[in-house]
Amino acid sequence: ECPLCLLPQPPEAFPTLASCAHRSCQACLEQYLRIAVSESRVQVACPHCPAALQPADVHRLLAEPALRDKYEEFLLRRLLVADPGTRWCPAPDCSYAVIAYGCAECPRLTCGREGCGTEFCYHCRQPWHPDGPCAPAPLTSSLASPSAQLVHPEESANGETLAEDIKVCPRCSAFIMKINDGSCNRMNCTVCGCLFCWLCLQEISDVHFLSPSGCTFWGKRPWSRTRKILWQLGMVLGAPMVISIVAGIAVPVITIGLPIYMGRKVLALGFPCSLSGCQQCFSVTSSVLLSLFVSPIITAVTVGIGVPLMLTYVYGVVVLSLCR
Repeated sequence: ECPLCLLPQPPEAFPTLASCAHRSCQACLEQYLRIAVSESRVQVACPHCPAALQPADVHRLLAEPALRDKYEEFLLRRLLVADPGTRWCPAPDCSYAVIAYGCAECPRLTCGREGCGTEFCYHCRQPWHPDGPCAPAPLTSSLASPSAQLVHPEESANGETLAEDIKVCPRCSAFIMKINDGSCNRMNCTVCGCLFCWLCLQEISDVHFLSPSGCTFWGKRPWSRTRKILWQLGMVLGAPMVISIVAGIAVPVITIGLPIYMGRKVLALGFPCSLSGCQQCFSVTSSVLLSLFVSPIITAVTVGIGVPLMLTYVYGVVVLSLCR
């Protein structure tokens, strides 16, 4: 039985994957890959686990030549955008890649696409300008810089107006659209795999939204400078009191709550009919006494590690950001 469509299939209908041991029927895998490639997702994972499917398996399972060509193009573009020597032709509807190494001294590049031949600058990636220095890209053209936005109002189902922002990936400049509804601002480019913040358009790590940068995990815009400074000052001044309150609540909750939780857990599991009442009472009492012995150790470890970490964050990261 296929775990995706839940239909019985003959053994030969389950192709073998090089990335993992999971099995799904041919029809389900083809439909899964068709949707993934149509959505420009190059790093296609197994439907059952995070293991990435091998390109040979994708080629074997995709029956449509157009989708295979699209997948190959996305793979190539993903490889090229990771190369610092790659430059993309700025001509409209071209997007031809020119691989240029050691061109800093002679920055004049020529697009090699048949019928194009556009000349552009290696440094600023704009049309060739022999009589002047590199100029910044004009902001009047759409998506000229990562901070530029195109807003298209659309009517939602309840009559309210939503705005769709179109921005570009800070690494490969691929177009990315997101509904401006205050949803998650952690974005992942499907072309180059860049993880970036939708608000500041900077490549980020997983702790970006925990840092005092003004960018929030949810929200339509970053905090203002005044609000960010006030929040940082409040954290620096109020951290000792807040940490003391949290530690004062956590100590009795863990010390007393853990034995109560373990006792209720043992009672909820039930006992075999062969155990007498005394044996059942002994089991519950043993679990509670063991929890009473372990809970102070857990409390000490939690407070001993958590309090220094919070103090380091407040008086290290926050203070450093405030000084900047």
